[in-house]
Amino acid sequence: MNLGLSGRLTQATIASPLTPLFLLASLIVGLIAVAVIPREEEPQISVPMVDIRVNADGLRGPDAVELVTKPLEAIVKGIDGVEHVYSQTEDDRVMVTARFLVGTKSDDAILRVHEKMRANMDRIPVGIAEPLIVGRGINDVAVTVLTLSPKPAAAGRWTDKDLYELADKLRAELTKVDSIGLTYISGGAAQEIRVEPDPEKLSLFGVTLQQLVAKVKDANRSFLAGQVRDAGIVRSVAAGQTLSGIPDIGLLLISTRDGRPVYVKDVAAVVIGPNTLEHRVWNDAREGKDDWQRTPAVSLALAKRAGANAVVVSADIAQRLAGLKSRLIPEDVDVTVTRDYGETANEKANELLFHLGLATVSIVVLIAIAIGWREALVTLVVIPTTILLTLFAANLMGYTINRVSLFALIFSIGILVDDAIVVVENIARHWAMRDGRPRVQATIEAVAEVGNPTIVATLTVVAALLPMLFVSGLMGPYMAPIPANASAAMLFSFFVAMVVAPWLMLRLAPKEAAGVSHAAHDEGMLGRIYRRFATPVVRSKRSAWIFLLAVGAATLLSMTLFATKAVTVKLLPFDNKSEIAVMIDLPEGASLEDTERTLFAAADIAHGLPEITSVQSYAGTPAPFNFNGLVRHYYLRERPELGELQVNLEARGNRKRASHDIALDLRQRLKALAIPSGTSIKVVEVPPGPPVLATLLAEIYGPDAATPRAVTFELKKIFNEVPFIVDVDDSIGEKRPRLRLSIDQDRLEFFGVEQRDVYDTVQTLFGGVSVGYSHRGEDRNPIEIAVKLPKRDLAWTEALASTPVPATRCPAAKRLSNSDRSSRLRPRRALRSSFGVTAALPIW
Repeated sequence: MNLGLSGRLTQATIASPLTPLFLLASLIVGLIAVAVIPREEEPQISVPMVDIRVNADGLRGPDAVELVTKPLEAIVKGIDGVEHVYSQTEDDRVMVTARFLVGTKSDDAILRVHEKMRANMDRIPVGIAEPLIVGRGINDVAVTVLTLSPKPAAAGRWTDKDLYELADKLRAELTKVDSIGLTYISGGAAQEIRVEPDPEKLSLFGVTLQQLVAKVKDANRSFLAGQVRDAGIVRSVAAGQTLSGIPDIGLLLISTRDGRPVYVKDVAAVVIGPNTLEHRVWNDAREGKDDWQRTPAVSLALAKRAGANAVVVSADIAQRLAGLKSRLIPEDVDVTVTRDYGETANEKANELLFHLGLATVSIVVLIAIAIGWREALVTLVVIPTTILLTLFAANLMGYTINRVSLFALIFSIGILVDDAIVVVENIARHWAMRDGRPRVQATIEAVAEVGNPTIVATLTVVAALLPMLFVSGLMGPYMAPIPANASAAMLFSFFVAMVVAPWLMLRLAPKEAAGVSHAAHDEGMLGRIYRRFATPVVRSKRSAWIFLLAVGAATLLSMTLFATKAVTVKLLPFDNKSEIAVMIDLPEGASLEDTERTLFAAADIAHGLPEITSVQSYAGTPAPFNFNGLVRHYYLRERPELGELQVNLEARGNRKRASHDIALDLRQRLKALAIPSGTSIKVVEVPPGPPVLATLLAEIYGPDAATPRAVTFELKKIFNEVPFIVDVDDSIGEKRPRLRLSIDQDRLEFFGVEQRDVYDTVQTLFGGVSVGYSHRGEDRNPIEIAVKLPKRDLAWTEALASTPVPATRCPAAKRLSNSDRSSRLRPRRALRSSFGVTAALPIW
């Protein structure tokens, strides 16, 4: 008998002492792989996206496109590995995003962009700041998010500054955990020393903003001056010191007026408090069934390093956090874990491993009933060995344990067990023949008899799965664990079935051949049922053709269900997540307070859903982004009119509805929300597969700017008419309102005022100027010192227009001139339309 590959493999290993060692080694390396292989919620796809941000101060949108955007696009398109280039241009700001091919290493992508930009620095226009290059990847997604908020009774004692400082100290402690990557804080406000100038007092005492800024900056100097020698000792000479607080700054002498000294406190108020950034975070926590408490909050996001196990990292964070609650975190502050991808990844992995074990036990029980307990025992060893070897191979290939890779094992378990079942059943059948052959020879021939069909079946399954490895885009690497792991499982199942199964069958067989009793030639009940149905089909060629045609017709008939849309076709089922996001975009120019009011109204509606445990409101600042937010650039939502609700749900086992059903309910309820005209609300779920810019995306191109806009508005009408399309939005948005100050050249020359002085004064008034830091010693963060107006004074008024500017010559020996006499006010809408208004205010 020709043994073939299978028979020879069994012949070489059935009596070898290396076979049990191979079995033992397979179990050991597999168990080690299970212990060390990283567990993730999603497959770790490398999708490098590098942002190139450019501040183009003073340029309108169309001018910035020609001067900055197009040259940058040309540079970026020439970088090796860049797949897509996106650009976003508006007044004074340009951002170009380079999206690299899936699988490109993040470090390589960022390095290529840096090198290309450095090589083309001569193409950056004069007056344009050096581009800021920021790279983001899957490893920047936070695996753990901690939300710090005071208890309701103590909310009045905690400010944004206090929460930020506590979160900063907590971050410093948690970064000591092994494998911690990117960390950042959302919300809160760092402490600063703010010198708030009073324009009227500046005019009264004849002091300019330039003098005020220069005085504070010069007084806040500390530097190494050199060294001195004294008695053979060389000492370093340090000169100056930093300002420490209100008295130091307020008593700085600026000049004299009518023989009277003028101090900083005479022309400005010195305030120590949180900075005036336009953002705020709130936490809504459920206290009872219908009782909610809203308190200020900050969120601390913690990512892991590449290749680290999310389960281990999140567990280490939780352990260290528990130790800090007694010595760092006050009792009146709650620290809530609002995201724990390590816990959810471990939960899903354990659930899938449970189902994997359940499927194995079911197969073993079925074989025990249908064939025998020895065959079932062999299968009980073969299947775990195959799975463990597959996990070992997955670890070597760089894959992690996630829901896709474990789905591949569950998907293939019904196929990979076929090899072992066929071999074991045929061995049992040959033993039951009792034809005088030695049991070893009967075993080898039994394996050889079914070996070639088994090889063909294995290779057929592998050939059917491997093409999935070559799918392009995000879907290819995302689904790659299925063909890789399933193919590996099929190959391992073949070798285990040919090597381990015969050896184990021989060891479990009765010692005396005469005692072998097997019902191999007895059809049994299943065999009789099969014969009853199969006999009429194969009795004649005509009946066989009729059966074949009937099966073909039924197949074609079932395919009509797709054409008639009688069944829903999806690539992946909805995942049951524990988080939902609500994106709220108010019209450009809306205030932070308007955004807060809209967020609070939306959060109050979300409170009505019983599955929700907490809601975080992010106004003017982005929430910690996930993989979906990484691709959609949610981390750039840093404007007062942009808000986000982070809705946290109960654990899957504690609620009846899936997250998708809850999201549909929430979207329906939010339709009753009263919102300002032009506001966009989107309920965003974490997609079951790789994220995209939008579920349905239409890119519109045209010969000029007006044509794509017109087509966009018509296309939005069409989208809104489709009943199953929701949350329709566009990238055009509204024109941002703007005030433009322009210099009156005649008055400028008349008063002898330099343009630079006027512009510096305006910039200091509305944007503020940082003059340094006040150092406070060990374990205390330095405090920034800035000269800026308080938020309440940021309006163009006559008082503000009276701010003096330096003048080289002036009638009647006046040495100062008011900024209003040298400038004109032109409010305009950003990018396109503009209208002019001239302001004529009295000169100082």
